[in-house]
Amino acid sequence: MKGLFSNGVKAVVLDLLPQFERANGVTPVITWASTNMLMDEIGKGATGDLAILTDEAIDGLIQQGKMVAGSRVDLVRSAIGIAVRQGAPKPDIGSAAALKQTLLSARAISYSKTGISGVYFPTVLERLGIAEQVAAKVLIPPSGVPVGEVVAKGDAEIGVQQISELSPVPGIEIVGPLPAQLQKVTVFSAGMFVGATDPQAAKALVALLTSAAARPVYQGRGMEPV
Repeated sequence: MKGLFSNGVKAVVLDLLPQFERANGVTPVITWASTNMLMDEIGKGATGDLAILTDEAIDGLIQQGKMVAGSRVDLVRSAIGIAVRQGAPKPDIGSAAALKQTLLSARAISYSKTGISGVYFPTVLERLGIAEQVAAKVLIPPSGVPVGEVVAKGDAEIGVQQISELSPVPGIEIVGPLPAQLQKVTVFSAGMFVGATDPQAAKALVALLTSAAARPVYQGRGMEPV
């Protein structure tokens, strides 16, 4: 089985894969990247059996005829969060005003370039009216490097990313989600490619990812099962 999966669900899928492999005798070949990057690859002809992307992306692929109509299955809701280096004081992010002051006070702020959080967070800076003030201290990690690693090394004081992507990174602590009025909750969904060569394995993986056994795994990564 071949999958194209968003980094937003990587920690959960990796936690559950051994159970899937034991039950099905299948070792999936998975390409991990941001939804935006995977959509670019799919646009260039990449395909497989199953994709896990944002719900909007899955819907778009169904409309394009690249995914099976009716195959979208919503898995989980994911929020954007703030992290600091392990042992560092946890700043106040409980309100828009508090987050604004925290960002203005930070030495360096890191967020991704292509992920959902990285595309969205600049709009938060604009809404807070501090985009120009913090521009010089924004640190975008190289492609494939998690924001949490930048924070763990001390290169940035504040990391902004999906909580599910921050949680597996050692050496950091998650302060919490963005304030509700600034938050963007993403729904990650599965969809079946037209022409899938191993649809049964793909359906079995979706069944596991929507099972009762998966719920505590999602919750342990700071996500909310649908």
